[in-house]
Amino acid sequence: MTVNIKNIEDIKKMRVAGKLASEVLDYITDFVKPNISTEELDRLCHEYMVNIQKTIPAPLNYTPPGHTPYPKSICTSVNNQICHGIPGEKILKKGDIINIDITVIKNGYHGDTSRMFCIGEPSIQAKRLCKITYESMWLGIKQVKPGNFLGDIGFVIQNHAEQNGFSVVREFCGHGIGKVFHEDPQVLHYGKPGQGLKLEAGMVFTIEPMINAGKKDIKMLPDGWTVVTKDRSLSAQWEHTILVTENSYEVMTLSAGTPSPF
Repeated sequence: MTVNIKNIEDIKKMRVAGKLASEVLDYITDFVKPNISTEELDRLCHEYMVNIQKTIPAPLNYTPPGHTPYPKSICTSVNNQICHGIPGEKILKKGDIINIDITVIKNGYHGDTSRMFCIGEPSIQAKRLCKITYESMWLGIKQVKPGNFLGDIGFVIQNHAEQNGFSVVREFCGHGIGKVFHEDPQVLHYGKPGQGLKLEAGMVFTIEPMINAGKKDIKMLPDGWTVVTKDRSLSAQWEHTILVTENSYEVMTLSAGTPSPF
C-alpha cells in the first residue's frame, strides 16, 4: 500500500475542492422535496457544477476496472439503495430518504462529500437511521489524529451502529483521495482498535459509513452500479473528506450549509 502524503499546495487545493463539493449540496437542498425526479436533481447539480462553479463532476463517465462508465454527474441513493444509485425517472415522495453524493474536480483535485435528506416526514426508523449514521461518521472523524489507527475509526463506527441495532456494510468503504478519485488507504467502517494503517499528518481520506436498518448483506442491481440491501431494509450514508493534521484532523468538505458536528 502506497499512501500519498499531501503537501501544503495539495492541501490548499483540496480545501477549495472540498468546499465546492459541499456547496453543491447546499445549492440542491431546496430542490430535494416531493415530486422531483432524481434525474432532475442530477441536471440541476450538473449545471451548477459546470456553469457556476466551473468544476468537473467526477462521477460522470467514471470507469473503474470491470465497470461500464457511470452515466450521471451525481449519485442518488433512495431508501434501500446503499450507494451509487443512478439518477433517473424515480420521483421522490413523502417519507423517502435519499443520499446525494457529490464529487467535484477543481484544478486537478477531488472534493468528495454526501448528505442524507428526508422527504417530508419519514418514519421514526428512517429518521433514527439517518441520525445514528451521522453520529457514527462523526465518531469516526474524531478518532483521526497522528498515531491513531484506521482500526480505531472503524471500531467506533461499527460499535455505535450495532449498539443501536443497525449493521455496517462491509463491501464499500472510505478511501484516500487527492488528484486521484480513489486511492490508498481503504478506510473500513468496522474493525478493532490499534489495527490497520497508522495515521500520519498529510493523509487525506473519506469517512463515509453505510449503515443498514436490517442486515449488512448487499445486492448489486443489473445496472452494474446501484447497490441495495439484500433484505430491502433502509440504508443511510454520510460522508466527509478528512485531512490528518499535525495534532488532530480537519474536515475539508465544509460550507455554509454543512450540518453541525455531532
